[in-house]
Amino acid sequence: MTPLMTVNLLRVLFVTFCALIGATVSAEIQQNLWPGLILGIVLGLVIVLVDRLLKGFSLRAFSSATFGLLLGLLFATLLMASDVLRYQSETTQWTARLIVYCTFGYLGMMLAMRSKRDEFSFIIPYVRFTRETTQHEPLVLDTNVIIDGRIADLCATGFLSRSLIVPRFVLGELQMLADSHDSIKRERGRRGLDILNELQRSKDVELSVHEGSGEDGEIGVDARLVHMANVLHARLLTNDNALCQVARLQQVPALNLAELTRALKPTVAAGDQLDLNLVKEGREHHQAVGYLPDGTMIVVNHARPYLGKIATVVVSSALQTAAGRLVFAELKDGATQARSALTGT
Repeated sequence: MTPLMTVNLLRVLFVTFCALIGATVSAEIQQNLWPGLILGIVLGLVIVLVDRLLKGFSLRAFSSATFGLLLGLLFATLLMASDVLRYQSETTQWTARLIVYCTFGYLGMMLAMRSKRDEFSFIIPYVRFTRETTQHEPLVLDTNVIIDGRIADLCATGFLSRSLIVPRFVLGELQMLADSHDSIKRERGRRGLDILNELQRSKDVELSVHEGSGEDGEIGVDARLVHMANVLHARLLTNDNALCQVARLQQVPALNLAELTRALKPTVAAGDQLDLNLVKEGREHHQAVGYLPDGTMIVVNHARPYLGKIATVVVSSALQTAAGRLVFAELKDGATQARSALTGT
């Protein structure tokens, strides 16, 4: 049974219980169970409606609101203890007390709920809440980043949190891919499940499967991932640029492996010296082409005789094109290397 079905079952049982209590009380008092039965059902449905309205209200927010309410009531009590209304009538004093307590209580709750945990140390001296660094915040994984397979090695380096969360619906999506009739999808799904099994056996990673659905099943998987990361106060790990942008628009921290890969690409500047394997001919008759490990193409002038060998080159310039970054270089020893390549010495 899914968590959503369990919650709905508990709500039905609660409304039924309210109806039975109302019918029992009404039968004892009025010898007629129908008024109490209807009243119990209405009361139960109202409470369930209140529960639905409080769906996004977390225990942390409730704790902050309670703390703010206590502070507001404390200030209101101090204000009313000054007896500024001692010459007023009882009705005026009661009305003023009601207004002051309600106002300060409301302001205290709102200020506390909008404040960060570290800001409470200004209110309570020498008391500071434990702060979790972003490195130890849990990571919610999406389907693509699991199939990608680099997450295990990345967590082993220590740069990311070791606490990984896989939502139950993501696990279901992997299973559905693994059972697909399409060979490509089936291979991707099995690869994802194999990687999860590897992560679960790893001593460097704490992998857990979250049973919550993230939201109602009718919405998309991406929206459910963002909602779950927000509820769990976790960061979302993905290599989907669109999902990453959606998460950040909703103030949910998101890490994009594609952005990390681009940031870690080796950069070359004019004057850098490289040992480059020249693998093919260039556009001009004297050019040869080699590639960096990240796929960046380097065109080496006057290096055609050195084709198929490793040459020491010096970067002369770089050009950004629509297809990517194009780098031009020259042989370090110029004509000397070219003659050596021709003679084989």
